[in-house]
Amino acid sequence: MTSPAPSPAAAVIVAAGRGTRAGGTIPKQWQSLAGRRVLDWTLAAFEGVPDISQMIVVLHPEDMPLADTLDSSFPMTCVAGGETRDASVRAALEVVSEECQIVLIHDAARPCVSAGLITNVIEATRTTGAAAPALAVTDALWTGADGFVTGMRERDGLFRAQTPQGFSRELIAAAHAQHTGGAADDVEVARAAGHAVSIVPGETRNLKITYEQDFARAATLLGQASMDIRTGNGYDVHRFGPGDAVVLCGVTIPHDRALQGHSDADVGMHAVTDAIYGALGDGDIGQHFPPADPQWKGAASEIFLKHAVELAASRGYAITHMDCTLVCEYPKIGPHHAAMKTKMAEHMGLQPDQVSVKATTSERLGFTGRGEGIASLATVTLVRV
Repeated sequence: MTSPAPSPAAAVIVAAGRGTRAGGTIPKQWQSLAGRRVLDWTLAAFEGVPDISQMIVVLHPEDMPLADTLDSSFPMTCVAGGETRDASVRAALEVVSEECQIVLIHDAARPCVSAGLITNVIEATRTTGAAAPALAVTDALWTGADGFVTGMRERDGLFRAQTPQGFSRELIAAAHAQHTGGAADDVEVARAAGHAVSIVPGETRNLKITYEQDFARAATLLGQASMDIRTGNGYDVHRFGPGDAVVLCGVTIPHDRALQGHSDADVGMHAVTDAIYGALGDGDIGQHFPPADPQWKGAASEIFLKHAVELAASRGYAITHMDCTLVCEYPKIGPHHAAMKTKMAEHMGLQPDQVSVKATTSERLGFTGRGEGIASLATVTLVRV
């Protein structure tokens, strides 16, 4: 008997503060950071976590008209916050779906949180009922007054608290219901109600934007995280059979034989298509266009390539380069090289200098050397945009 799937989690993003220490003429969560607003970055971090099924954003009452401007494709519920942080969280808890047995509560001013940390908190919460990330204090701790050091404090057992903080829905709802107010965070609320909270290792990158200088550091971290560059490889082979032409990289070349395949057997275009699927981690042509399906018999391979290109774009990737090598003795590729580059660039939406099509022989070795067929190898580079 299979175990039931874990219940989904709700994410509560607390964005009702005014954040005056961060400077600027508007609250920090609405300020620009690396091309997007801070709050938009934070929402994006949670969108990519499969366990999250509900997103609740707590806004200051004056900011509620901005709800429709949030840059997110994830369905969200926006609620007006209260005068204190715990009052804002209580407002969000009232609209958490009953199917969400886990609630994560996160500061909007922590836009660099990773999907991995969010997932770790969810998993720990499922085990212990309450969990939160933290970093052990490693620096020496002083007390001070009037600009001078007045004493030392032991750092053993001290942690720097972070968010998201995770709780079972019933636990945190009951804890907030009996809380009298004034808590620094939701761990304090849970502990005041007598609940133990487990510690999940935090991340140094999960900084909280508090002061003006924090924006520059966060922008650097987000720039590093957004560099998603992928490389995919493709390989294909087709044998010769009866015919009077071959199709290679979209160009029909007269020849005394034709390549055999369920489609038009464009071995070059097939390799490039598989390279795109490979970069996306999404199988190969055979999975997307099964050869047993009669509708693809004799189909132009540009159909497959177009599908792969559009799939990459739908997932936020731009193809920046393609390199295809054809391995054959005949036909000679040189006279058709320019036409192949132009055709592949056209189908992939690229400039000619982003496309490479070349050929080589196998020194009359193997099946290509014996003229039994043509092989092709391709490499494609994708960059998230």
